[in-house]
Amino acid sequence: MKRLLWLSFWITLVLAACSGRATPTIFIPAASTGNAADLNNPTSNIQPDSAKGISTPQPSPTPDCQSNLLYLEDITIPDGTDVNPSDSLDKRWMVENNGTCNWDYRFGLKLIAGPAMGADPEQALYPARSGNQVEVQIQFTAPQEPGLYRSAWQAADPEGKFFGDPIFIEINVLNP
Repeated sequence: MKRLLWLSFWITLVLAACSGRATPTIFIPAASTGNAADLNNPTSNIQPDSAKGISTPQPSPTPDCQSNLLYLEDITIPDGTDVNPSDSLDKRWMVENNGTCNWDYRFGLKLIAGPAMGADPEQALYPARSGNQVEVQIQFTAPQEPGLYRSAWQAADPEGKFFGDPIFIEINVLNP
């Protein structure tokens, strides 16, 4: 009987060696407790960076942008232009967004002095990325009374704070 057991043992050993498959070795990291739970949950030994004394980099804060508008030129209706009473006026200016904020739908132009001349006293400021030049347009109606009229406008940020160069329309309404 002993001989039969020895023979079975040797045959099993030879067959195992000839199969070409190695018996897998389970690697247990040095930090492991050796518990079976560690093998089923590979993250059980991972500590957060703060527990290891390592600080995790945080995104740097975005610097506050600065709003600015630079007046470049009148495109239509130069200052002092003679107009007739009640004329429709399509005033356009070329300006540059020379601040660091991009203008979006929250930015606007507001009347700061003089008559609105039929225009809404708050206008949209055309969206513009920082560093770009844009054309700004407002539709006016000349007053009926003769005289010199000047309407001044300035850009405002989303909080209503004024910034940049003011822009103007200055007209001379003729006597009919």
